[in-house]
Amino acid sequence: ENTSLQSQPSPEEWNYGATAAHVSQGPFVSVSKSVPPRRDYLIAAVLCYGNLINFMDWFIVPGILLDIQKYFELSDGNTGLLQTVFILCYMVAAPIFGYLGDRYNRKIILGAGIFFWSGVTLGSSFISESYSWIFFLSRGLVGIGTASYSTIAPTIIADLFEEGKRTTMLSIFYIFIPVGSGLGYVLAAGMAHATDDWHWAFRITPCMGVLALVLLILLVPHRTQRRTAAHRALSISGMIRVAAEKPGVHRTAKTTWCQDVLSLAKNWSFVWSSLGLTAMAFVTGALGMWVPLFLYRAQIVQGLVTPCLQESCSSSNSLIFGGITIGTGILGVVAGAEAARRLRKINNKADPLICAASMFISALCLYVALMVAQTNILLTFIFIAFGELFLSVNWAVVTDILLYVVTPRRQSTAIALQILVSHLLGDAGSPYLIGIISNAIQAKHAQSFQWSFWSMQYSFIICAFVGVFGGGFFLLTSFYIEEDRKEAER
Repeated sequence: ENTSLQSQPSPEEWNYGATAAHVSQGPFVSVSKSVPPRRDYLIAAVLCYGNLINFMDWFIVPGILLDIQKYFELSDGNTGLLQTVFILCYMVAAPIFGYLGDRYNRKIILGAGIFFWSGVTLGSSFISESYSWIFFLSRGLVGIGTASYSTIAPTIIADLFEEGKRTTMLSIFYIFIPVGSGLGYVLAAGMAHATDDWHWAFRITPCMGVLALVLLILLVPHRTQRRTAAHRALSISGMIRVAAEKPGVHRTAKTTWCQDVLSLAKNWSFVWSSLGLTAMAFVTGALGMWVPLFLYRAQIVQGLVTPCLQESCSSSNSLIFGGITIGTGILGVVAGAEAARRLRKINNKADPLICAASMFISALCLYVALMVAQTNILLTFIFIAFGELFLSVNWAVVTDILLYVVTPRRQSTAIALQILVSHLLGDAGSPYLIGIISNAIQAKHAQSFQWSFWSMQYSFIICAFVGVFGGGFFLLTSFYIEEDRKEAER
């Protein structure tokens, strides 16, 4: 196989992305695995490391939100807009990278994305207070870069491993969402505290990105999409033998992007699980952006801290919240994957039912956390931790649902569309919406620390109700999951 940058497979051999497989004309398929299993795990480790950096960059801004808000003199609404700009650019770019990932060399796309977003992150650390619009623009550009990674990397892991190990490896991959998010808080807060300058928080992940790029170039082969897809074809060798033996049965034909989208829109398991993920994204986006600032305002109302009037404010809430995010994320993803593995043996609808139950419990925990925030900060931390724990249960399970209800040749497109919908209706708007509601409440009352806290508390309640809707969407998924899985296998 030609692995040069410019060369493409011949039209007779080319199928899209995850299902490109060379089918022989004889009655049997012979596919050799050119890369040993140990190399597959090494490739997965490199992709996990990249995912860690990806989500660290996502949550550097929330980790030092108070400092950035003061530096650029932003209102709550405009502060929330920072994350909204990031997510909007991320979700608009995702379908483009999904299209490219299903058709072209995924390694090159990943490498270009890492290089781009790391460079923009580094550049944003040198922006002065009089150019806040450039800072907003830089966050949008980082969102475009990270979209390439989130869209394509999971499909490579899915191609490397068969179904049993695939769930485990995807679980490990998605553990780095909460771990990276939490480390983003910790890194931002720690660097701001150590240097007395929040700009340094944006100068660490670019160095990590350079290492990720080097590892990607050295360890990930150009031909992953073709070799691993052929390997996957062995698991359905009976179907391929039929295609080779019977003239009336043909290999999978190329389809246009519009045909792929139309097919996915008829897949109700994909539709409802994507809406459930949208509710998850709404809640996690709002929590990730505002929780440290909300806790800071609650502590002021309780008299535990004094209002910050200096240039660099205490970041203890970001450090604690970052630690909670890491711990609950690891535990939640592992628990979700293990629960799914065990319950699938007795119930074919286990995956969506697990997601539904965890969303309902998470919504309840978050509501309790908001209600006790004014009187007991410790209980607030505890219930926020439980809320995040049950949200994290769903990360790997939702992706695994997509991978077995969508035919492999549409998986990059499906992931891209899921990213688009979940972010468009989820965390693209939730940080800004919370900030706008908070501004509106404060505008109707005299300015005070008490109303500053109440405005954030009242606006946060919407997250609990959205979580309940998310649980309902996953319940609807359970009605269609068996039929859609069989259809994807056919």
